[in-house]
Amino acid sequence: MVADGYEVELLDPVPLHVERASELAGMTARLGDARELPVPDASVDAVLLLGPLYHLAERSDRVRALAEARRAVQPGGLVAAATINRYAAVHDMVHTGAYTEERQREAAHAAAKNGIMLSPGRGFPAYFHDPDEVPGEFADAGLPAAERYGLEGAFWLYGDIDEWLDDPERRTLLLDAQRSMESVPSLLGVSGHLLTIARRPGAP
Repeated sequence: MVADGYEVELLDPVPLHVERASELAGMTARLGDARELPVPDASVDAVLLLGPLYHLAERSDRVRALAEARRAVQPGGLVAAATINRYAAVHDMVHTGAYTEERQREAAHAAAKNGIMLSPGRGFPAYFHDPDEVPGEFADAGLPAAERYGLEGAFWLYGDIDEWLDDPERRTLLLDAQRSMESVPSLLGVSGHLLTIARRPGAP
């Protein structure tokens, strides 16, 4: 985004993340909380929530973060948020082999049942969404007509995915394939992550 001429600012609650982002050319960074953005109303073109919605376990906090994003963007401005899908842990653990470990398996199935992922050995506590939950959270934050996109589709589970991504020609084909089905409702849940977008109502 910086390369495209945008002014980009990172707000993050983790000091190390802020420190590292501050070292990137064209990037500014400061400590912050998605539930209380330190920016004026309607002051930015877009807000990207690439983490908050799966670090906030309570629905009220997630809606608050989305409402803050809506407040911060100008009318017609874009709000985009990443979420982790409800069955991502089960898929990932089968893919990597960790599913054979009882504690990992139990954690993955608990997340599939109630959305709360408490990894027993690695990773971070997180909230995993059912894909159909996300538009409701957007709507309750004043962001109607949200659109959902599966970021990886089923391809992240393929054994030779790294080889496809490392080859420029095959990578292009793979990305084209995913774009052709990225919003098919019956396929959204198999993707590890969703990106949901909506625009603040009103004329730009």
